[in-house]
Amino acid sequence: MQLVTLSENECRALLARGHGGHLACANGAQPYVVPFTYAYDNDSLYAFTMPGKKVEWMRANPAVCVVVEERGPGRNWQSVIVDGRFEELPDHVGHKQSREHAWELLSRHANWWEPGGMKPGLLTPSDRSPNLFFRVKVESLSGRRAIDDATIL
Repeated sequence: MQLVTLSENECRALLARGHGGHLACANGAQPYVVPFTYAYDNDSLYAFTMPGKKVEWMRANPAVCVVVEERGPGRNWQSVIVDGRFEELPDHVGHKQSREHAWELLSRHANWWEPGGMKPGLLTPSDRSPNLFFRVKVESLSGRRAIDDATIL
């Protein structure tokens, strides 16, 4: 088995190919990790969710970490770790363009809203949508690739 460090461009390419990962946040000394669906663009991971524990924790402590993995044949794999900052994209003036951009990026994937619980736009205009968009602004990233020596031969 060989471990190879991914270049910054290779890390970004893996983030762009993927659309699922794990998001970690923390409350004091207690970490919390959840799977999430994202769309990558311009050093941001855009996502959609329902209010709950992770949103409460990220609002209190916007420092987050994301891991995205890609499995290959045999024991081959590669992964990227992103250290970033949570930024909520509320349904208010000033965030309309970012919310529409998130929607456009996420909607390229089938059933992208399922992790958020309810497809946006299904509520009547008088209802307040309980779901929200957010992004993780990438502050740093790193990645590795494992190459099974048996697949090199």
